[in-house]
Amino acid sequence: MENPSLLPAFTRRAITVLMLFATGLVTNVLAATSSGWDIAKIDGHEYVSVESMKQFYNFTKISRSGSSIILENAKIEMKLNAGGNECLMNNVKFVFSNPVAMIGDKAYVSRVDLAKLIDPVLRPNFIQNAGDFRTVVIDPGHGGKDPGATNSLGNESDYNLKVAGLVRTQLQLKGFKVIMTRDSDIYLSLQERVNLANAVKESAIYVSIHFNSGSRAARGIETFTLSPPGVAHYGSDWKATDNQTRVGNEHDSANIALATSVHGSILRRLGKNTFDRGIKRARFSVLSGVTHPAILLEGGFLTHPYEARLIENPDYQKAIAGGIVDAIGKYRFAVSPKPAPATQN
Repeated sequence: MENPSLLPAFTRRAITVLMLFATGLVTNVLAATSSGWDIAKIDGHEYVSVESMKQFYNFTKISRSGSSIILENAKIEMKLNAGGNECLMNNVKFVFSNPVAMIGDKAYVSRVDLAKLIDPVLRPNFIQNAGDFRTVVIDPGHGGKDPGATNSLGNESDYNLKVAGLVRTQLQLKGFKVIMTRDSDIYLSLQERVNLANAVKESAIYVSIHFNSGSRAARGIETFTLSPPGVAHYGSDWKATDNQTRVGNEHDSANIALATSVHGSILRRLGKNTFDRGIKRARFSVLSGVTHPAILLEGGFLTHPYEARLIENPDYQKAIAGGIVDAIGKYRFAVSPKPAPATQN
């Protein structure tokens, strides 16, 4: 069986990125601090040196060019920027919770970004109880009296439903059980959506489908997962309630792995017809309250003149749906326990 990658390949010969380090490493990256991790306290946060990351994750090289720091081996290229919050892993953009810091000429990444983002992406089959699912909850955002974003071509709620329907059909053909929070133009409150998802008692994942609005210049796709405890909602200042653990935080690692798979898969499908706005953290109600691994996708901007026409195009809708479907299969494989290699007598 071909090994699926949840990140775009760095080279044509690259095998799956999210399973590179599945054997021979400690179960919990934070438990390894007594085994050579270089830890520093910076601006009230614990940070881990990039050199420690290089050693633990078997990167073969660190290079510097101005403020850019690049970790790489034959299969992964990770680009960091000193003082910045963006990380590129095989050209998929992630938005860190804290900026990359420098002490002298040494670069450091915050411990929460290492534990809650980098480690689950690089070692997905260490995520507990994530792969045993055949049920997918699809939530087309808005509907009924709430059309979402609008333009002269249509309403977000309708586009959400069209893409969700395509996803449902393709997933069912692959043997998944699909539950839609709505399959017509009806209004559901955010809590009703959460309740419908949580009524699913078997193992499942939850994908909320949306399209975006903003300035006429804003464009591209972005994917959200729930902010870990202590991390602010994207674009907001930190507040004391951010320290509270939400229901959805039980699946922090699975959330980011699922987001990585979906986001990277859609980027590959859309190619030059989109812009990568990154994988981000937020405390949207549906992400906070759902008891399954959950993500929220924004598939483009209805307020962008060119992107609005793309979103109206059935081929664009099919590309997003196909990307989601491919990603769910690859995610399920990557986080599923693998049988131990057979031993020879």
